[in-house]
Amino acid sequence: MVKRAGLFVALAALLAILWMPTPQGLPPAGQVMLAILALAVVVWMTEALDYAVSSVVIGALMIFLLAYAPDSAKPLAADMGTGAALGLALSGFSNSAVALVAAACFIAAAMTATGLDRRIALVVLSKVDADTNHIVLGAMVVGLLLSFVVPSTTARVACLVPIMMGFILAFKVDKRSRFAGLLVITAAQTASVWNIGIKTAAAQNMVAVGFIEKQFGTSISWTEWFIAGAPFSAFMSIAVYFIMTRMMKPEMKEIAGGRATIQLQLEAIGKMTLKEWKLLVIVLVLLGFWSTEKVLHNFDTSSTTIAAIALMLVPRLGVMDWKASQRGFPWGTVVLFAVGISVGTALLKTNAAGWLANLIVHNLGLQQASAFAILMLLSLFLIVIHLGFASATALASTMIPIIISVLTAVQTPGINVIGMTMLLQFVVSFGFILPVNAPQNMIAYSTDTFDARDFIRTGLVITLAAAVLLVIFALTYWPWMGYMSKAV
Repeated sequence: MVKRAGLFVALAALLAILWMPTPQGLPPAGQVMLAILALAVVVWMTEALDYAVSSVVIGALMIFLLAYAPDSAKPLAADMGTGAALGLALSGFSNSAVALVAAACFIAAAMTATGLDRRIALVVLSKVDADTNHIVLGAMVVGLLLSFVVPSTTARVACLVPIMMGFILAFKVDKRSRFAGLLVITAAQTASVWNIGIKTAAAQNMVAVGFIEKQFGTSISWTEWFIAGAPFSAFMSIAVYFIMTRMMKPEMKEIAGGRATIQLQLEAIGKMTLKEWKLLVIVLVLLGFWSTEKVLHNFDTSSTTIAAIALMLVPRLGVMDWKASQRGFPWGTVVLFAVGISVGTALLKTNAAGWLANLIVHNLGLQQASAFAILMLLSLFLIVIHLGFASATALASTMIPIIISVLTAVQTPGINVIGMTMLLQFVVSFGFILPVNAPQNMIAYSTDTFDARDFIRTGLVITLAAAVLLVIFALTYWPWMGYMSKAV
Protein backbone atom coordinates (compact mmCIF):
# COMPACT_ATOMS: atom_id res chain seq x y z
CA MET A 1 0.00 0.00 0.00
CA VAL A 2 2.81 2.39 0.99
CA LYS A 3 4.73 1.53 -2.19
CA ARG A 4 1.68 2.13 -4.39
CA ALA A 5 1.02 5.45 -2.67
CA GLY A 6 4.70 6.34 -3.09
CA LEU A 7 4.49 5.71 -6.83
CA PHE A 8 1.41 7.96 -7.16
CA VAL A 9 3.09 10.72 -5.12
CA ALA A 10 6.26 10.42 -7.24
CA LEU A 11 4.29 10.76 -10.50
CA ALA A 12 2.26 13.66 -9.07
CA ALA A 13 5.49 15.46 -8.07
CA LEU A 14 6.95 14.87 -11.55
CA LEU A 15 3.89 16.27 -13.34
CA ALA A 16 3.41 19.19 -10.92
CA ILE A 17 6.96 20.46 -11.50
CA LEU A 18 6.79 19.87 -15.27
CA TRP A 19 3.52 21.84 -15.61
CA MET A 20 4.37 24.73 -13.29
CA PRO A 21 5.53 28.03 -14.88
CA THR A 22 9.30 28.00 -15.41
CA PRO A 23 10.91 30.06 -12.61
CA GLN A 24 13.21 32.93 -13.55
CA GLY A 25 16.79 31.85 -14.11
CA LEU A 26 15.93 28.16 -14.48
CA PRO A 27 16.37 26.72 -18.00
CA PRO A 28 13.56 24.43 -19.29
CA ALA A 29 15.96 21.46 -19.25
CA GLY A 30 16.74 22.32 -15.62
CA GLN A 31 13.03 22.27 -14.78
CA VAL A 32 12.75 18.81 -16.38
CA MET A 33 15.65 17.57 -14.25
CA LEU A 34 14.12 18.98 -11.04
CA ALA A 35 10.90 17.11 -11.89
CA ILE A 36 12.87 13.88 -12.42
CA LEU A 37 14.82 14.53 -9.19
CA ALA A 38 11.53 14.91 -7.26
CA LEU A 39 10.29 11.59 -8.67
CA ALA A 40 13.62 9.89 -7.86
CA VAL A 41 13.64 11.17 -4.26
CA VAL A 42 10.07 9.97 -3.58
CA VAL A 43 10.63 6.59 -5.28
CA TRP A 44 13.90 6.02 -3.38
CA MET A 45 12.47 7.16 -0.04
CA THR A 46 9.31 5.04 -0.30
CA GLU A 47 10.96 2.15 -2.18
CA ALA A 48 7.95 2.32 -4.51
CA LEU A 49 10.09 0.57 -7.12
CA ASP A 50 13.00 -1.81 -6.77
CA TYR A 51 16.22 0.26 -6.90
CA ALA A 52 17.42 -1.38 -10.13
CA VAL A 53 13.99 -0.90 -11.77
CA SER A 54 13.83 2.72 -10.59
CA SER A 55 17.19 3.44 -12.21
CA VAL A 56 15.96 2.15 -15.60
CA VAL A 57 12.72 4.17 -15.28
CA ILE A 58 14.65 7.33 -14.36
CA GLY A 59 17.02 6.80 -17.29
CA ALA A 60 14.08 6.44 -19.71
CA LEU A 61 12.41 9.59 -18.32
CA MET A 62 15.64 11.54 -18.78
CA ILE A 63 15.88 10.47 -22.43
CA PHE A 64 12.32 11.29 -23.47
CA LEU A 65 11.65 14.36 -21.31
CA LEU A 66 14.99 16.07 -21.96
CA ALA A 67 14.64 15.36 -25.70
CA TYR A 68 11.92 18.03 -25.92
CA ALA A 69 13.77 20.63 -23.84
CA PRO A 70 16.18 23.20 -25.33
CA ASP A 71 19.85 22.41 -24.70
CA SER A 72 21.01 24.52 -21.71
CA ALA A 73 24.41 24.95 -23.34
CA LYS A 74 22.73 26.34 -26.51
CA PRO A 75 19.68 28.36 -25.36
CA LEU A 76 18.78 29.52 -28.89
CA ALA A 77 19.05 26.06 -30.42
CA ALA A 78 16.20 23.62 -31.05
CA ASP A 79 15.19 20.90 -28.64
CA MET A 80 17.94 18.64 -27.34
CA GLY A 81 16.67 15.56 -29.18
CA THR A 82 16.90 11.94 -28.06
CA GLY A 83 20.54 11.60 -29.16
CA ALA A 84 21.86 14.32 -26.83
CA ALA A 85 19.41 13.31 -24.08
CA LEU A 86 20.56 9.68 -24.36
CA GLY A 87 24.17 10.81 -23.99
CA LEU A 88 23.26 12.66 -20.80
CA ALA A 89 21.22 9.73 -19.43
CA LEU A 90 24.14 7.35 -20.01
CA SER A 91 26.89 9.77 -18.95
CA GLY A 92 27.21 8.07 -15.56
CA PHE A 93 28.25 4.80 -17.18
CA SER A 94 31.43 6.43 -18.53
CA ASN A 95 32.48 7.62 -15.07
CA SER A 96 35.56 5.85 -13.68
CA ALA A 97 33.85 5.57 -10.29
CA VAL A 98 31.28 3.16 -11.80
CA ALA A 99 34.10 0.90 -12.97
CA LEU A 100 35.48 0.96 -9.42
CA VAL A 101 32.11 0.01 -7.92
CA ALA A 102 31.71 -2.87 -10.38
CA ALA A 103 35.28 -3.99 -9.64
CA ALA A 104 34.56 -3.79 -5.90
CA CYS A 105 31.64 -6.17 -6.42
CA PHE A 106 34.04 -8.62 -8.14
CA ILE A 107 36.40 -8.48 -5.15
CA ALA A 108 33.49 -9.17 -2.79
CA ALA A 109 32.45 -12.11 -5.03
CA ALA A 110 36.02 -13.47 -4.97
CA MET A 111 36.11 -13.21 -1.16
CA THR A 112 32.87 -15.20 -0.93
CA ALA A 113 33.90 -17.74 -3.60
CA THR A 114 37.20 -18.55 -1.87
CA GLY A 115 35.95 -18.13 1.73
CA LEU A 116 38.83 -15.78 2.55
CA ASP A 117 36.54 -13.23 4.23
CA ARG A 118 35.15 -15.94 6.55
CA ARG A 119 38.67 -17.15 7.38
CA ILE A 120 39.85 -13.62 8.27
CA ALA A 121 36.83 -13.22 10.59
CA LEU A 122 37.36 -16.58 12.31
CA VAL A 123 41.13 -16.05 12.74
CA VAL A 124 40.57 -12.72 14.49
CA LEU A 125 37.73 -14.06 16.67
CA SER A 126 39.82 -17.12 17.63
CA LYS A 127 42.27 -14.77 19.37
CA VAL A 128 39.56 -13.28 21.61
CA ASP A 129 38.97 -14.61 25.14
CA ALA A 130 35.61 -15.57 26.66
CA ASP A 131 34.74 -12.09 28.02
CA THR A 132 31.55 -10.92 26.25
CA ASN A 133 32.80 -7.35 25.84
CA HIS A 134 36.02 -8.68 24.30
CA ILE A 135 33.99 -10.79 21.86
CA VAL A 136 32.17 -7.61 20.80
CA LEU A 137 35.54 -5.88 20.41
CA GLY A 138 36.75 -8.80 18.29
CA ALA A 139 33.73 -8.45 16.01
CA MET A 140 34.51 -4.75 15.61
CA VAL A 141 38.15 -5.51 14.71
CA VAL A 142 36.93 -7.98 12.07
CA GLY A 143 34.64 -5.28 10.68
CA LEU A 144 37.57 -2.86 10.49
CA LEU A 145 39.91 -5.35 8.77
CA LEU A 146 37.27 -6.39 6.23
CA SER A 147 36.67 -2.69 5.42
CA PHE A 148 40.16 -2.58 3.93
CA VAL A 149 39.87 -5.69 1.77
CA VAL A 150 36.13 -6.06 0.99
CA PRO A 151 34.93 -2.86 -0.78
CA SER A 152 31.24 -3.54 -0.17
CA THR A 153 29.43 -2.80 3.09
CA THR A 154 26.64 -5.25 2.33
CA ALA A 155 29.15 -8.03 1.53
CA ARG A 156 31.12 -7.40 4.75
CA VAL A 157 28.05 -7.58 6.98
CA ALA A 158 26.62 -10.50 4.98
CA CYS A 159 29.87 -12.37 5.75
CA LEU A 160 30.07 -11.38 9.41
CA VAL A 161 26.45 -11.87 10.51
CA PRO A 162 26.26 -15.65 9.77
CA ILE A 163 29.51 -16.10 11.73
CA MET A 164 28.02 -14.15 14.63
CA MET A 165 24.85 -16.26 14.46
CA GLY A 166 26.89 -19.48 14.38
CA PHE A 167 28.80 -18.13 17.35
CA ILE A 168 25.54 -17.45 19.26
CA LEU A 169 24.08 -20.90 18.46
CA ALA A 170 27.33 -22.72 19.33
CA PHE A 171 27.42 -21.02 22.73
CA LYS A 172 23.75 -21.98 23.29
CA VAL A 173 23.00 -18.31 23.92
CA ASP A 174 19.36 -17.24 23.58
CA LYS A 175 18.87 -15.75 20.10
CA ARG A 176 16.79 -12.95 21.62
CA SER A 177 19.27 -12.18 24.41
CA ARG A 178 20.85 -8.75 24.83
CA PHE A 179 24.24 -10.28 24.02
CA ALA A 180 23.01 -11.57 20.64
CA GLY A 181 21.43 -8.21 19.76
CA LEU A 182 24.54 -6.36 20.96
CA LEU A 183 26.82 -8.47 18.76
CA VAL A 184 24.75 -8.15 15.58
CA ILE A 185 23.89 -4.43 15.89
CA THR A 186 27.54 -3.58 16.67
CA ALA A 187 28.70 -5.46 13.54
CA ALA A 188 26.32 -3.38 11.34
CA GLN A 189 27.18 -0.05 12.99
CA THR A 190 30.93 -0.71 12.73
CA ALA A 191 30.51 -1.26 8.99
CA SER A 192 28.80 2.13 8.66
CA VAL A 193 31.45 3.84 10.79
CA TRP A 194 34.34 2.63 8.62
CA ASN A 195 32.52 3.63 5.43
CA ILE A 196 33.56 7.12 6.54
CA GLY A 197 37.27 6.48 6.97
CA ILE A 198 38.01 4.25 3.98
CA LYS A 199 37.31 5.53 0.47
CA THR A 200 36.87 2.08 -1.06
CA ALA A 201 34.67 0.71 1.77
CA ALA A 202 31.36 1.89 0.29
CA ALA A 203 29.77 2.68 -3.08
CA GLN A 204 28.40 6.04 -1.88
CA ASN A 205 31.95 7.36 -1.49
CA MET A 206 32.52 6.67 -5.16
CA VAL A 207 29.48 8.84 -5.97
CA ALA A 208 31.13 11.86 -4.37
CA VAL A 209 34.49 11.09 -5.98
CA GLY A 210 32.76 10.68 -9.38
CA PHE A 211 31.06 14.08 -9.13
CA ILE A 212 34.27 15.76 -7.92
CA GLU A 213 36.17 14.30 -10.91
CA LYS A 214 33.43 15.39 -13.32
CA GLN A 215 33.06 18.91 -11.94
CA PHE A 216 36.63 19.83 -11.00
CA GLY A 217 38.80 17.52 -13.09
CA THR A 218 40.63 16.26 -9.99
CA SER A 219 40.25 13.39 -7.57
CA ILE A 220 40.84 12.48 -3.93
CA SER A 221 43.37 9.69 -3.46
CA TRP A 222 42.78 6.72 -1.15
CA THR A 223 45.39 8.05 1.32
CA GLU A 224 44.02 11.62 1.30
CA TRP A 225 40.56 10.26 2.10
CA PHE A 226 42.00 7.99 4.82
CA ILE A 227 43.91 10.84 6.49
CA ALA A 228 40.75 12.94 6.56
CA GLY A 229 38.27 10.28 7.64
CA ALA A 230 40.08 7.49 9.52
CA PRO A 231 40.68 9.50 12.74
CA PHE A 232 36.94 10.29 12.82
CA SER A 233 36.09 6.60 12.28
CA ALA A 234 38.56 5.56 14.99
CA PHE A 235 36.97 7.84 17.60
CA MET A 236 33.50 6.78 16.43
CA SER A 237 34.46 3.11 16.87
CA ILE A 238 35.41 3.81 20.49
CA ALA A 239 32.10 5.63 20.97
CA VAL A 240 30.12 2.75 19.39
CA TYR A 241 31.85 0.22 21.66
CA PHE A 242 31.06 2.10 24.87
CA ILE A 243 27.52 3.08 23.80
CA MET A 244 26.58 -0.46 22.73
CA THR A 245 28.14 -2.31 25.70
CA ARG A 246 26.47 0.11 28.15
CA MET A 247 23.06 0.42 26.51
CA MET A 248 22.76 -3.31 25.69
CA LYS A 249 24.77 -4.73 28.57
CA PRO A 250 25.10 -8.54 28.11
CA GLU A 251 23.35 -10.81 30.59
CA MET A 252 26.60 -12.70 31.21
CA LYS A 253 30.17 -11.49 31.73
CA GLU A 254 31.82 -14.33 29.85
CA ILE A 255 30.99 -17.33 27.70
CA ALA A 256 32.79 -20.55 28.60
CA GLY A 257 34.54 -22.20 25.71
CA GLY A 258 34.16 -19.21 23.39
CA ARG A 259 37.63 -19.34 21.87
CA ALA A 260 37.54 -23.15 21.60
CA THR A 261 34.24 -23.02 19.68
CA ILE A 262 35.64 -20.55 17.15
CA GLN A 263 38.82 -22.65 16.88
CA LEU A 264 36.68 -25.67 15.99
CA GLN A 265 34.95 -23.68 13.23
CA LEU A 266 38.36 -22.57 11.95
CA GLU A 267 39.65 -26.16 11.91
CA ALA A 268 36.48 -27.26 10.09
CA ILE A 269 37.29 -25.08 7.07
CA GLY A 270 40.81 -26.56 6.93
CA LYS A 271 44.09 -25.00 5.84
CA MET A 272 44.28 -22.03 3.48
CA THR A 273 43.86 -23.10 -0.12
CA LEU A 274 46.07 -21.92 -2.98
CA LYS A 275 43.20 -19.73 -4.25
CA GLU A 276 42.89 -18.05 -0.84
CA TRP A 277 46.64 -17.34 -0.76
CA LYS A 278 46.53 -15.92 -4.29
CA LEU A 279 43.53 -13.72 -3.46
CA LEU A 280 45.18 -12.52 -0.24
CA VAL A 281 48.34 -11.55 -2.15
CA ILE A 282 46.35 -9.76 -4.88
CA VAL A 283 44.24 -7.84 -2.34
CA LEU A 284 47.25 -6.83 -0.21
CA VAL A 285 49.17 -5.66 -3.30
CA LEU A 286 46.07 -3.75 -4.42
CA LEU A 287 45.78 -2.17 -0.96
CA GLY A 288 49.43 -1.15 -1.32
CA PHE A 289 48.68 0.54 -4.66
CA TRP A 290 45.62 2.29 -3.20
CA SER A 291 47.53 3.66 -0.23
CA THR A 292 50.53 4.88 -2.26
CA GLU A 293 48.53 6.61 -5.00
CA LYS A 294 50.07 10.06 -5.79
CA VAL A 295 52.97 9.16 -3.47
CA LEU A 296 54.89 6.35 -5.22
CA HIS A 297 52.89 6.24 -8.46
CA ASN A 298 50.13 8.00 -10.41
CA PHE A 299 47.85 5.00 -11.05
CA ASP A 300 44.35 5.93 -9.85
CA THR A 301 42.21 3.66 -7.64
CA SER A 302 39.90 2.56 -10.47
CA SER A 303 42.76 1.56 -12.81
CA THR A 304 44.62 -0.54 -10.22
CA THR A 305 41.38 -2.22 -9.10
CA ILE A 306 40.42 -3.18 -12.67
CA ALA A 307 43.92 -4.65 -13.14
CA ALA A 308 43.46 -6.69 -9.95
CA ILE A 309 40.11 -8.02 -11.21
CA ALA A 310 41.76 -9.04 -14.47
CA LEU A 311 44.32 -11.06 -12.47
CA MET A 312 41.56 -12.66 -10.39
CA LEU A 313 39.74 -13.87 -13.52
CA VAL A 314 42.73 -15.07 -15.62
CA PRO A 315 42.66 -18.90 -15.88
CA ARG A 316 45.18 -20.69 -13.61
CA LEU A 317 46.64 -17.44 -12.30
CA GLY A 318 43.28 -16.20 -10.96
CA VAL A 319 40.96 -17.36 -8.19
CA MET A 320 37.59 -17.75 -9.94
CA ASP A 321 36.02 -18.04 -13.38
CA TRP A 322 33.39 -15.72 -14.87
CA LYS A 323 30.49 -18.00 -13.88
CA ALA A 324 31.60 -18.04 -10.23
CA SER A 325 32.02 -14.26 -10.22
CA GLN A 326 28.41 -13.79 -11.36
CA ARG A 327 26.77 -15.74 -8.52
CA GLY A 328 24.73 -13.11 -6.72
CA PHE A 329 26.57 -10.28 -8.49
CA PRO A 330 24.61 -7.06 -7.73
CA TRP A 331 24.30 -5.64 -11.24
CA GLY A 332 21.29 -3.66 -10.01
CA THR A 333 23.57 -1.74 -7.63
CA VAL A 334 25.98 -0.92 -10.46
CA VAL A 335 23.15 0.32 -12.72
CA LEU A 336 21.64 2.38 -9.87
CA PHE A 337 25.06 3.88 -9.19
CA ALA A 338 25.63 4.81 -12.85
CA VAL A 339 22.15 6.30 -13.33
CA GLY A 340 22.53 8.19 -10.05
CA ILE A 341 25.68 9.82 -11.41
CA SER A 342 23.85 10.54 -14.69
CA VAL A 343 21.09 12.34 -12.75
CA GLY A 344 23.64 14.36 -10.80
CA THR A 345 25.61 15.22 -13.93
CA ALA A 346 22.41 16.33 -15.70
CA LEU A 347 21.42 18.44 -12.68
CA LEU A 348 24.75 20.22 -12.93
CA LYS A 349 24.80 20.56 -16.75
CA THR A 350 21.22 21.85 -17.04
CA ASN A 351 21.91 24.35 -14.22
CA ALA A 352 19.11 22.80 -12.11
CA ALA A 353 21.55 22.16 -9.25
CA GLY A 354 22.95 25.69 -9.53
CA TRP A 355 19.47 27.25 -9.48
CA LEU A 356 18.42 25.16 -6.49
CA ALA A 357 21.71 25.96 -4.73
CA ASN A 358 21.22 29.72 -5.18
CA LEU A 359 17.72 29.34 -3.70
CA ILE A 360 19.16 27.50 -0.67
CA VAL A 361 22.07 29.93 -0.23
CA HIS A 362 19.88 33.06 -0.34
CA ASN A 363 17.01 31.68 1.77
CA LEU A 364 19.33 30.35 4.47
CA GLY A 365 21.66 33.36 4.40
CA LEU A 366 24.75 31.30 3.57
CA GLN A 367 26.37 33.85 1.23
CA GLN A 368 28.97 34.98 3.75
CA ALA A 369 28.58 32.20 6.34
CA SER A 370 31.71 30.60 7.77
CA ALA A 371 32.86 27.21 6.53
CA PHE A 372 31.98 25.80 9.98
CA ALA A 373 28.40 27.14 9.85
CA ILE A 374 27.89 25.82 6.30
CA LEU A 375 29.24 22.37 7.28
CA MET A 376 27.04 22.17 10.37
CA LEU A 377 23.86 23.29 8.59
CA LEU A 378 24.30 20.97 5.59
CA SER A 379 25.31 18.09 7.90
CA LEU A 380 22.13 18.50 9.95
CA PHE A 381 20.10 18.53 6.73
CA LEU A 382 21.79 15.31 5.51
CA ILE A 383 21.28 13.52 8.87
CA VAL A 384 17.57 14.37 8.87
CA ILE A 385 16.91 13.56 5.20
CA HIS A 386 18.78 10.24 5.55
CA LEU A 387 15.90 9.04 7.74
CA GLY A 388 13.83 8.78 4.57
CA PHE A 389 16.42 6.93 2.46
CA ALA A 390 17.15 3.20 2.46
CA SER A 391 20.34 3.65 0.44
CA ALA A 392 23.28 5.95 1.09
CA THR A 393 24.18 5.59 -2.60
CA ALA A 394 20.79 7.01 -3.59
CA LEU A 395 21.17 9.79 -1.01
CA ALA A 396 24.63 10.70 -2.31
CA SER A 397 23.44 10.62 -5.94
CA THR A 398 20.63 13.01 -5.04
CA MET A 399 22.39 15.41 -2.70
CA ILE A 400 26.10 15.64 -3.63
CA PRO A 401 25.51 17.60 -6.91
CA ILE A 402 23.34 20.08 -4.99
CA ILE A 403 25.95 20.32 -2.20
CA ILE A 404 28.69 21.02 -4.77
CA SER A 405 26.52 23.77 -6.27
CA VAL A 406 25.76 25.26 -2.83
CA LEU A 407 29.46 25.32 -1.93
CA THR A 408 30.27 26.91 -5.30
CA ALA A 409 27.52 29.54 -4.86
CA VAL A 410 28.57 30.82 -1.42
CA GLN A 411 30.89 33.81 -1.28
CA THR A 412 32.87 32.72 1.77
CA PRO A 413 36.52 33.62 1.05
CA GLY A 414 38.83 30.65 0.59
CA ILE A 415 36.24 27.90 1.10
CA ASN A 416 37.64 24.51 0.03
CA VAL A 417 34.79 23.14 -2.11
CA ILE A 418 36.43 19.76 -2.75
CA GLY A 419 37.41 19.26 0.89
CA MET A 420 33.98 20.31 2.16
CA THR A 421 32.26 17.97 -0.33
CA MET A 422 34.35 15.08 1.04
CA LEU A 423 33.46 15.99 4.66
CA LEU A 424 29.76 16.16 3.83
CA GLN A 425 30.06 12.80 2.08
CA PHE A 426 31.23 11.44 5.44
CA VAL A 427 27.87 12.54 6.87
CA VAL A 428 26.03 10.66 4.09
CA SER A 429 27.28 7.46 5.81
CA PHE A 430 25.52 8.39 9.09
CA GLY A 431 22.79 5.77 8.59
CA PHE A 432 22.81 4.81 12.26
CA ILE A 433 19.20 5.40 13.36
CA LEU A 434 16.73 3.17 11.50
CA PRO A 435 17.15 -0.44 10.35
CA VAL A 436 15.86 0.66 6.91
CA ASN A 437 18.54 3.37 6.54
CA ALA A 438 21.11 0.98 5.04
CA PRO A 439 21.27 -2.54 3.54
CA GLN A 440 23.74 -3.64 6.26
CA ASN A 441 21.22 -2.60 8.92
CA MET A 442 18.53 -4.69 7.24
CA ILE A 443 20.83 -7.73 7.10
CA ALA A 444 21.37 -7.36 10.85
CA TYR A 445 17.64 -6.86 11.49
CA SER A 446 16.77 -9.98 9.47
CA THR A 447 18.52 -12.15 12.12
CA ASP A 448 15.62 -11.45 14.54
CA THR A 449 18.08 -11.03 17.43
CA PHE A 450 16.77 -7.60 18.43
CA ASP A 451 13.73 -5.35 18.16
CA ALA A 452 13.70 -2.27 15.93
CA ARG A 453 13.43 -0.09 19.05
CA ASP A 454 16.82 -1.46 20.25
CA PHE A 455 18.43 -0.35 17.00
CA ILE A 456 16.69 3.04 17.11
CA ARG A 457 17.50 3.94 20.72
CA THR A 458 21.17 2.95 20.41
CA GLY A 459 21.32 4.51 16.91
CA LEU A 460 20.07 7.86 18.18
CA VAL A 461 22.85 7.97 20.80
CA ILE A 462 25.45 6.90 18.21
CA THR A 463 24.20 9.67 15.88
CA LEU A 464 24.44 12.19 18.75
CA ALA A 465 28.03 11.05 19.41
CA ALA A 466 28.79 11.41 15.67
CA ALA A 467 27.33 14.95 15.69
CA VAL A 468 29.49 15.91 18.71
CA LEU A 469 32.58 14.48 17.01
CA LEU A 470 31.62 16.34 13.83
CA VAL A 471 31.67 19.65 15.75
CA ILE A 472 35.00 18.82 17.42
CA PHE A 473 36.68 17.80 14.14
CA ALA A 474 35.18 20.82 12.32
CA LEU A 475 36.73 23.14 14.91
CA THR A 476 40.14 21.44 15.13
CA TYR A 477 41.55 18.69 12.89
CA TRP A 478 39.82 19.41 9.59
CA PRO A 479 40.58 23.17 9.55
CA TRP A 480 44.19 22.44 10.59
CA MET A 481 44.50 20.06 7.61
CA GLY A 482 42.97 22.64 5.24
CA TYR A 483 39.89 20.60 4.29
CA MET A 484 37.43 23.40 5.08
CA SER A 485 39.14 26.49 3.76
CA LYS A 486 42.30 27.47 1.95
CA ALA A 487 44.63 30.29 2.88
CA VAL A 488 43.56 33.57 1.24
